[in-house]
Amino acid sequence: MERRAPSPRVRRVRVPSFLAGRCVPSDPGPLLHHPGSRRHTGKMAALLPAEWIKNWEKGGKNEFVQLCRTLSENKSHDNMGFRDIQQALYELAYHVVRGNLKHDQASNVLGDVIEFREDMPSILADVFCILDIETSCLEEKSKRDHFTQLVLACLYLVSDTVLKERLDPETLESLGLIKQSQQFNQKSVKIKTKLFYKQQKFNLLREENEGYAKLIAELGQDLSGNITSDLILENIKSLIGCFNLDPNRVLDIILEVYECRPEYDDFFVPLIESYMYMCEPQTLCHILGFKFKFYQDPSGETPSSLYRVAAVLLQHNLIDLEDLYVHLLPGDNAIIEEHKREIVEAKQIVRKLTMVVLSSEKTEEKEKEKEKEEEKTEKPPDNQKLGLLEALLKIGDWQHAQSIMDQMPPFYATSHKPIAIALCQLVHVTIEPLYRRVGVPKGAKGSPISSLPNKRAPKQADSFEDLRKEVFNMLCYLGPHLSHDPILFAKVVRLGKAFMKEFQSDGSKQEDKEKMEILFSCLLSITDQVLLPSLSLMDCNACMSEELWGMFKTFPYQYRYRLYGQWKNETYNSHPLLVKVKAQTIDRAKYIMKRLTKENVKPSGRQIGKLSHSNPTILFDYILSQIQKYDNLITPVVDSLKYLTSLNYDVLAYCIIEALANPEKERMKHDDTTISSWLQSLASFCGAVFRKYPIELAGLLQYVANQLKAGKSFDLLILKEVVQKMAGIEITEEMTMEQLEAMTGGEQLKAEGGYFGQIRNTKKSSQRLKDALLDHDLALPLCLLMAQQRNGVIFQEGGEKHLKLVGKLYDQCHDTLVQFGGFLASNLSTEDYIKRVPSIDVLCNEFHTPHDAAFFLSRPMYAHHISSKYDELKKAEKGNKQQHKVHKYITSCELVMAPVHDAVISLHLPKVWDDISPQFYATFWSLTMYDLAVPHSSYDREVNKLKVQMKAIDDNQEMPPNKKKKEKERCTALQDKLLEEEKKQLEHVQRVLQRLKLEKDNWLLAKSTKNETITKFLQLCIFPRCIFSAIDAVYCAHFVELVHQQKTPNFSTLLCYDRVFSDIIYTVASCTENEASRYGRFLCCMLETVTRWHSDRVIYEKECGNYPGFLTILRATGFDGGNKADQLDYENFRHVVHKWHYKLTKASVHCLETGEYTHIRNILIVLTKILPWYPKVLNLGQALERRVHKICQEEKEKRPDLYALAMGYSGQLKSRKPFMIPENEFHHKDPPARNAVAATVQNGPGGAGMPTSVTINTVRLEEGTTEETDKLKEKSQGVVKVINKAVNATPKVTTSNGNSASNSKIIKEKDDKEKSGKEKDKEKKDKTPAATPEMKALGKDGKDKPKEERANKDDKAREIKEKTPKSDKEKEKVKKEEKASKEEKSKTVVTIIESKSTAEKEREKEPSRERDVAKEMKSKENAKGGEKMPVAGSLKSPVPRSETSESEREQKRRKVDTHSSPSHSSTVKDNLNELKDSSAKHYINHTTPTLSKSKEREVDKKDLDKSRERSREREKKDEKDRKDRKRDHSNSDREVPQDSTKRRKEENGTTGSSKHSKSESPSDSPRLNEKEKEKNKSKSSGKEKGDSIKAEKMEKSSSGSKKESRHDKEKTEKKEKRDSTGGKEEKKHHKSSDKHR
Repeated sequence: MERRAPSPRVRRVRVPSFLAGRCVPSDPGPLLHHPGSRRHTGKMAALLPAEWIKNWEKGGKNEFVQLCRTLSENKSHDNMGFRDIQQALYELAYHVVRGNLKHDQASNVLGDVIEFREDMPSILADVFCILDIETSCLEEKSKRDHFTQLVLACLYLVSDTVLKERLDPETLESLGLIKQSQQFNQKSVKIKTKLFYKQQKFNLLREENEGYAKLIAELGQDLSGNITSDLILENIKSLIGCFNLDPNRVLDIILEVYECRPEYDDFFVPLIESYMYMCEPQTLCHILGFKFKFYQDPSGETPSSLYRVAAVLLQHNLIDLEDLYVHLLPGDNAIIEEHKREIVEAKQIVRKLTMVVLSSEKTEEKEKEKEKEEEKTEKPPDNQKLGLLEALLKIGDWQHAQSIMDQMPPFYATSHKPIAIALCQLVHVTIEPLYRRVGVPKGAKGSPISSLPNKRAPKQADSFEDLRKEVFNMLCYLGPHLSHDPILFAKVVRLGKAFMKEFQSDGSKQEDKEKMEILFSCLLSITDQVLLPSLSLMDCNACMSEELWGMFKTFPYQYRYRLYGQWKNETYNSHPLLVKVKAQTIDRAKYIMKRLTKENVKPSGRQIGKLSHSNPTILFDYILSQIQKYDNLITPVVDSLKYLTSLNYDVLAYCIIEALANPEKERMKHDDTTISSWLQSLASFCGAVFRKYPIELAGLLQYVANQLKAGKSFDLLILKEVVQKMAGIEITEEMTMEQLEAMTGGEQLKAEGGYFGQIRNTKKSSQRLKDALLDHDLALPLCLLMAQQRNGVIFQEGGEKHLKLVGKLYDQCHDTLVQFGGFLASNLSTEDYIKRVPSIDVLCNEFHTPHDAAFFLSRPMYAHHISSKYDELKKAEKGNKQQHKVHKYITSCELVMAPVHDAVISLHLPKVWDDISPQFYATFWSLTMYDLAVPHSSYDREVNKLKVQMKAIDDNQEMPPNKKKKEKERCTALQDKLLEEEKKQLEHVQRVLQRLKLEKDNWLLAKSTKNETITKFLQLCIFPRCIFSAIDAVYCAHFVELVHQQKTPNFSTLLCYDRVFSDIIYTVASCTENEASRYGRFLCCMLETVTRWHSDRVIYEKECGNYPGFLTILRATGFDGGNKADQLDYENFRHVVHKWHYKLTKASVHCLETGEYTHIRNILIVLTKILPWYPKVLNLGQALERRVHKICQEEKEKRPDLYALAMGYSGQLKSRKPFMIPENEFHHKDPPARNAVAATVQNGPGGAGMPTSVTINTVRLEEGTTEETDKLKEKSQGVVKVINKAVNATPKVTTSNGNSASNSKIIKEKDDKEKSGKEKDKEKKDKTPAATPEMKALGKDGKDKPKEERANKDDKAREIKEKTPKSDKEKEKVKKEEKASKEEKSKTVVTIIESKSTAEKEREKEPSRERDVAKEMKSKENAKGGEKMPVAGSLKSPVPRSETSESEREQKRRKVDTHSSPSHSSTVKDNLNELKDSSAKHYINHTTPTLSKSKEREVDKKDLDKSRERSREREKKDEKDRKDRKRDHSNSDREVPQDSTKRRKEENGTTGSSKHSKSESPSDSPRLNEKEKEKNKSKSSGKEKGDSIKAEKMEKSSSGSKKESRHDKEKTEKKEKRDSTGGKEEKKHHKSSDKHR
């Protein structure tokens, strides 16, 4: 059916449900589709096609019936099927209305269809209803008639009643279903009124006033008599029956009366209970619900009496909470929303407080806030749930109260003060009996609380176990709102204290212990969730804070700190109130900290105290953050913390540890070379605050220990500060010598003169620190961890870090160990110390403690032990004689130290003990400066200070007399103490020296050699200890002097000093900054001693002249003291000292020129320390000054710290310049000739005239066997190789190169000797691998030279030297040397030194080639040895030629040796060499020009006189040779001036003492030509001398290196023979034989 446009007239009417919401037009077309229609187009297909209507009888009817059947059966989409049927019927009816179909045809088909669905009549009635409305609107009468006919035809299908419901009264009237439509309307109105508005009975009081009046009288009578609820109930029943009262209304009245008479619970509850048997169970709940609803207006307020009645009924289970809960407002959702809103508001407040607000904005904001607050003050709507909850708590119904609180957000209910107070009251009642029994403090009365009359209230607690059942639960619901009741807070805390007392007492059974453990964990939870948050909300209640500390101090610090951590980091976010409090605290803290200064510490301190009572964690967190930024706040903050409670101090300790452990903070500055300033500030604050206030230290100390365990040493800074401030023990490298001296005295002297600040009143704080360490067993672990961590810093922690930082951390670790060990030693009792520190072997072998640290820890223990043993022996036997006392002291030492001697044996390899005894080793490590010397000057200084103080007190007119008296008494007491202490120390030192005197003979065994003994002594004793601490540095120097003064057998003082001064480069380079400072102190003290001996012949003769340490025959084991000739004489000693100064200069210059940060920094530190005694010689000082000036220029921009050091040193050096002396005043360069010659005659190879050579011979002889040389090799190779190279290289620098003939002569002679002797040196280099540069050069050539060419050696050497500078480096060297020659003429040393450094580098590059050469040389030498001997021995000597020549050769070799290897093993020989040369008048290069000319002439003449008779022929040959050489030399000079200068430098630097001396006075160079001329004049004499000496040197070097040679014994014998027969002849023979070679 086609859709038609609607007619213009449309009216809106009420329509049936299936068409609800649609517009009803005159044309039904649009109404035909239903909402779920499948047709979405504008037109809608009709269900009844027009064809069906046309052919109705034929097939249309059947089709329609079939359609209806299909639609009825389709139940999958019920709604759609329903709509489709409606539409089908509607379309059918519509066709009838339009006249397309007859009404009877329609009624027939509808009759067939009606049975398809049960609701078909109703659907049809709906369709009629729609059509009724539509047709009534139409003007066409015919359509309306068709409709009525259709309805009439269908009346049998739809019942009348349905049609009456749905059709209009007019239509019904026209259909004849009703008589009159008007009457019908009136009747329906009446029925509706009767149904909905008319009541038969209203049940109002006025209707039955008598009955209700009697009811109220019954309930309101006096109930005190024998009236029971049962009796009253019977009466009520009668009244209900008699007056026909409504039972529900009666129940309501009973409740009303109960509200007014709340005291009669016992009457009304049973009454209501009995009454309820007659009602439905829900009735009571509904009635209560209506009562609550009545008060739910915004302005209504529910009376508390109603809440109470409801609560009692709930408690007696007369109603269910779930049933009543739904009647109460507000809803749970509203409560949750409100809670969220509170949190948001709190956060906004926080945001506002943390924002920076400008002043103009502030005023506006304040106004807005005021408005908001006014809005808030409007009364919030009544919360009936909370009112009921409060009532439940008041009557003690905890179960129901709990279930109400569970429905709400946490702490929402208790955030309302009445509820919190009600709950607190309930807790008061519950804990009362237990509190009275265990919690009331002594002497307190308290006000007892009566229990609730209610039997259903929670059971009162009689034991701690009862607390767990209910009370802890109640407290958890209370949370932070316990703050409303401080009295309850105190009670709970006191119960906790009582519980902890019981918990910590032993003696309970296992079961009880488990229960107690559970209770303890509950107590911790309560503390975390209730007590601490409540404290935050209390208004600065210091008493509560102290009360809480009473309980807290019984917890181990681990638990306390965990609680503080939760409190600080979590609790404040759990509740809106706490969020606000946190923000306000921070705001207030900012206010106070902005205004805190030194001047207003007191008022600010009070404010801080107030704020800290409630919220310490937040406050301290902020204060610490400020301290980390501004370290100038430390002092005022520390002073302002005096108003804190004990709990707050403990919290402060926790906050400090947390700040230290903050993982987000970097412990290094951005440059990665220094520790961050925040860490330094915190450490400083730590020290100050822990010293001043009684804060527990255990946590902090454990934190440091844990960091050390984890391999992190940054936090040692904290330990260092704490020990320094609390114990007054400072660790500083900047101590003056006066302070250091004071530190070697007793405790009183240390306190008075040893520290920078007068650290007083540390007794209490150091006791606290000691107790903390002992109670938690941290003393030894911290020591061991620090000792192990020193190496950990380098090898584990320092991997990625900057070297400078690693050094700093190492120093910090080491300094803290020294400081901490010092603290333990001075504060622990003997028993405590001995109990905790294990024996030395256990420390080293099991705990892997480095030996120096192990002895450092054990040393006080030995001292304690010995003194206690000594006291015992003194008491046991009362002999007052000094001798008896000394004997007892020695006995006690032996008793204590014997086990130590046994223990130390395991610390080193067995062969160590061949040279030094365990006793010596233990003695060295166990003594201190206190034992060796009394600092009299320090004692005098401090006593004088006190006298001055006393005088000042006397003169002070303003001081009140009683104060004067006190001060004077204090000074006098101190003075007496110091004098007593001095006396005591003096006695002690005397005893120690006696003991050492007895021990000394067993100290040094020297089973190998004295040289080896010195090596062991330096390696195992001196070097490790001299860099341990400043006092140890001084101790080491004193100990060396002491061993010398004690005339200890087998101890060569000369060798020892020589080894210390000769090669300091590697020692210096391997030090950290502080170690360099200590090493400098050590060298300073050593130099002081040497300078004292050097300064005056009398002192030297007295202190060294007759001492075995200055024996030049090193093989002599015993010492008879009779042979003065074997001693080093004063002049030669001065030469040696000059050589040491020279060596120090050489090393210093080398370090300064490396460009390495560590080398330069360390050498500058060392030089600054030794400034009082070095440099003394002017030219050495100038050389240093130039180098340092250069450093200043180079480092100004690059490395400012080096620049600062260099500038500092430079200034001090300049100020020392007036005290420097020229070299010829420092030592006589040309000692008198006669003595020297005489000496050589007397003693031959061992004579005093040539002490250095002698020492060297003897050293070499001592090292007689191959095994020993191997040992030496092993020990010295590692370090010595390197050292030798460096040192070998250095001498080049210092030589000054003139073109003198004498120089060239010497060079030629040296070349000769070196070709034979240096080959031997190379053998030696393999053993103690150090060879002079010349040797290396010669060694290369030596390979190529056959034996026959020996005669031409000089020329070849020259050629070779000319060839050498071919490599790039050599070319650079050549250039440098060109400059050098120019500058030498203008008297500068700078370029010489530079050329040295390049030469060194070059040499260091060729060690392997040298080694090969050395091997070849060895083989050649073995052959050559045979050839040489017969020639050498051709003159008249009483000894067979071969032997004499050999022994002389050894001497010569040794001379060469001394120069060639400045390694530790041969440095002494070096000195002695130089001495020998000097005594043999070979100071050619050494001397200042004028002196050298005259003296040399004299010496040469004398020598010539003595030797001419024997060797005139040889002299002639020599002269010829020299002339040839001179010619060659001058030619070579012309051709390759650079090469020759270089060659000269090398030779001068390393082959003879003369070279050293020359280098030492760089100013000599220009005048060398004169010298050469003079030397030409005395060619014969000079040459002989030079040759003989050099030959001896060669022989020495070969014999030294070939320690194994068969002839060793023969040599010594021959030397002795030569002593008697005279060595002159032999020397000359040698010279001649040498020349032949």
